Amino acid sequence: MFGLIGHSTSFDDAKKKAMDLGYDHIAQGDLDVWCSAPPQLVEHVNIVSAIGKNIEGAYIDSCFVPEMLGRFKTARRKVLNAMELAQKKGINITALGGFTSIIFENFNLLQNKQVRNTTLEWERFTTGNTHTAWVICRQLELNAPLLGIDLKKARVAVVGATGDIGSAVCRWLSERTGVQELLLVARQQQPLIELQKSLGGGKILGLEDALPEADVVIWVASLPKTLEIDKAKLRKPCLMIDGGYPKNLDEKFNGSGVHVLKGGIVEFFTDIGWSMMELAAMEKPRREMFACFAEAMLLEFEGCHTNFSWGRNNITLEKMDFIGQASEKHGFSVIGLNPKLQAAIA
Repeated sequence: MFGLIGHSTSFDDAKKKAMDLGYDHIAQGDLDVWCSAPPQLVEHVNIVSAIGKNIEGAYIDSCFVPEMLGRFKTARRKVLNAMELAQKKGINITALGGFTSIIFENFNLLQNKQVRNTTLEWERFTTGNTHTAWVICRQLELNAPLLGIDLKKARVAVVGATGDIGSAVCRWLSERTGVQELLLVARQQQPLIELQKSLGGGKILGLEDALPEADVVIWVASLPKTLEIDKAKLRKPCLMIDGGYPKNLDEKFNGSGVHVLKGGIVEFFTDIGWSMMELAAMEKPRREMFACFAEAMLLEFEGCHTNFSWGRNNITLEKMDFIGQASEKHGFSVIGLNPKLQAAIA
């Protein structure tokens, strides 16, 4: 069995979902009540892949909401409690979705293996970052040419280049896609220098300097709230792949020759009988999902019960090949530009 650990996109959405599920005592509580609410296994699902492989899965709501991000102890507890629940339910491989993965990595929860009487078994969990990195790279390779962008002549900026997903994307683009130049953007200088050295190239720039130079911008970091960029200074056309969380680039950049694509999202070949993706505002909630969630499904399809994506900067091209091939074999495809836009360009 595979598992998915997720959360609502806001406190208001969480209260509405809790009411729909019949958890009135939680739904009517304030944020302090939600901070103490335990995780809930809210949905079971059966899924058959494109080659006929049948698996079972479960969705666990961590009862975390983004409004809790400023409460370190609460955020940490929410993630660990959800992981404990998944393990107690006997789930073989569980993906950490949304902020749960970010909290796990940034708060270094590897130091918190003991949760009450449960010793967490790390091999039961995956961040899903390998599949996310592969999906973002495929979205670039498939959609840039639709805008007339020749990747062999393109400058591609990776914002958040030193992170787990960002560094994997950089390695893929450097060795597999062969873009003209990588523009490396991140907050800390020393990790950027180390990444540049490992890649054997790439140009280190600040965000405001990189954006006007880039034909493609891959965001795997959150968008700074105070960022003000004159869209007139950006290249036209420009493809922006929003691989961060939450996905909000289209609010700032879309239009006037700048095309924003939601990154790290896949579509299954047929409808799935679940409601969990409605929380994530997917356009096709019965088929679309975050690539990190799909990684847990793929590992279950393949009988590969291991922490496939774990730690930081451990993603290899070989792992990306494996999960990418499994993704296509079992019926997933990466989402692309809006079909109406593609028709207009054609």
